[in-house]
Amino acid sequence: MRRLLRTLAASAFACLLLPLGAGTGNATTATPAAALADPIGMTSGFYTDPYSNPAVWAAANPGDGRAAAIRDNIASRPMARWFGAWSGDIGSAVGSYVGAAASVNKLPVLIAYNIPGRDACGGHSGGGAGTPAAYRTWISAFASAIGSRPALVVIEPDSLGDFSCLDQARIDERNAMLRGALAEFRNRAPNTWTYLDAGNPAWISAATMAQHLEGAGAREAHGFSLNISNYFTTGENTSYGNAISSALSASYGYAKPYVIDTSRNGNGSNGEWCNPGGRRIGAVSQTGGGAEMLLWLKTPGESDGNCGVGGGSAAGQFLPEVAYKMIFGY
Repeated sequence: MRRLLRTLAASAFACLLLPLGAGTGNATTATPAAALADPIGMTSGFYTDPYSNPAVWAAANPGDGRAAAIRDNIASRPMARWFGAWSGDIGSAVGSYVGAAASVNKLPVLIAYNIPGRDACGGHSGGGAGTPAAYRTWISAFASAIGSRPALVVIEPDSLGDFSCLDQARIDERNAMLRGALAEFRNRAPNTWTYLDAGNPAWISAATMAQHLEGAGAREAHGFSLNISNYFTTGENTSYGNAISSALSASYGYAKPYVIDTSRNGNGSNGEWCNPGGRRIGAVSQTGGGAEMLLWLKTPGESDGNCGVGGGSAAGQFLPEVAYKMIFGY
């Protein structure tokens, strides 16, 4: 994926997905679907996936000197699960995951990552559904599998930041797919909060991102996400998110809340986006105001592709040495 950067001083925290309260400093206008849904109120905290890549690795390698630290500092904490073509039958995959969370009254966070022409600019995570029609079928099955159960879903990271690598016809096609995805969740998953991805502070201006969000149907989303798989500080993302929401309000008459991925922003950015060294897992912060929640949306230790300290790896591959170093920031 075409990621860019982030930061935040690490400190212990019991839950990595923390609602920061309704008062964000932005007057958020909820859509009817958002007004009806309350997935946080319906559950008792966020779901920790016992089969995440770091959890599976730690369980399979109990004698490894890195296993305890990875288990205690990464695998035991709530984070999102990504779904794409690798998930197999998407209805079964999503239904099983959401069902597991529902069985313990926890809120799952899911990421839909299968749009055609995915990662058009970055190239490391290219792919996606073969056609817009195939995508519509896939995302419809995704939403249907959630049904009335509570969930948070981030829709297609990077998809609104990649416009510089697309011609206008492909931009229009992508926007239609994103608007269609939002409609599927509105109609089939009424207790899901959806978030369109809005990139990060170093990609494009807040005013331009607001325009992209509007074109993709952000009125129908609960909000937008920032900093996915990146390293910018929470403060930098808060400033950017507030600016986007203000631009939406000024230009289009509505504002939206946003969430920030803090999974890898504990040491901030060194100017690199693809497996940079010396990064650190991020901590929850209740300072700075603005964000609706701070979430671990990327799994610490998962590669961005064959680059940086992940040389020789594939995007999404779990690298225990990278995860271990990210715990301590070296």
